Amino acid sequence: MQQFIEAAPGVRLWTEQHGAPDAPPLLLVMGAQASGLGWPDPFVEALAARHRVIRYDHRDTGRSTWSFADNPYRIADLAQDVITVLDGLGIDRAHIVGMSLGGMLTQMALADRPERFLSATLMCTMALSTRPYTAPDGAETPVADLPGIAPEVLEMWARPVEDHGLEAELDRRTQHWRVLNGGRLPFDAAYFRAQERRIIEHTGRYATSTAHGTADDAGMLRTEALAANRVPTLVIAATAEPVFPPPHPQHIAQCLNTPHLTEIPGMGHALPPAVHTPLATAILEHTGAEGAGVGS
Repeated sequence: MQQFIEAAPGVRLWTEQHGAPDAPPLLLVMGAQASGLGWPDPFVEALAARHRVIRYDHRDTGRSTWSFADNPYRIADLAQDVITVLDGLGIDRAHIVGMSLGGMLTQMALADRPERFLSATLMCTMALSTRPYTAPDGAETPVADLPGIAPEVLEMWARPVEDHGLEAELDRRTQHWRVLNGGRLPFDAAYFRAQERRIIEHTGRYATSTAHGTADDAGMLRTEALAANRVPTLVIAATAEPVFPPPHPQHIAQCLNTPHLTEIPGMGHALPPAVHTPLATAILEHTGAEGAGVGS
């Protein structure tokens, strides 16, 4: 079922739901410049076996309103959209899963509105905290000294995106996923190309907005609130992650004081078919665990 929700005057968010309407709700929050269709159908359907799964398009993605050029917004507004989606669908409390920027938006929502969440799962992201990382041997590493984005990713992101037509854009996006995939799991170019073609058809255009990369990101840190987190939180450790490599997942777990960390061997900053089953299994085990329905 598809539904549009008003997030601000003149701004609508596209949402889609799968699963039984009376099942425990689970909200999926995608990364920067990514449509909700970036959550692959087989993965969504696996979660929908036990949940009312909601995926949505951020502003300036997919079928949601593209408004940044005329009315700039903040990253904090994207975090508020998480709550707005729940409100618009009449959901008091939900499980939430966030990836990349979506993982940061999830942390902001957890910190600001913990009473709205039954559980949280974070993947392919970084902690919104200034707390140093403590290694198993007790050595501390300041956040600024944690491993950075892989050079090949930075080089790719630095290239200007030029309009050479639909097929050239599909080539670019497929290569983008090849780099983000991390190099350990087999890369199926045809799969990712088909996925991006579907997203473009859903969006109605193949241009990519730069809104999320230029939006005001002030005030995102939530160090104290995350340290007081009581929402049961699972951190997914992607071992081949080229954007937020280990020990970023371990650092997130420390910052949110959660013992729940599951490693997905070979996973990078992408969702290829090989990770759908182990990832869905880990999330379903977490949302179904005793205590996962107790918020703060």
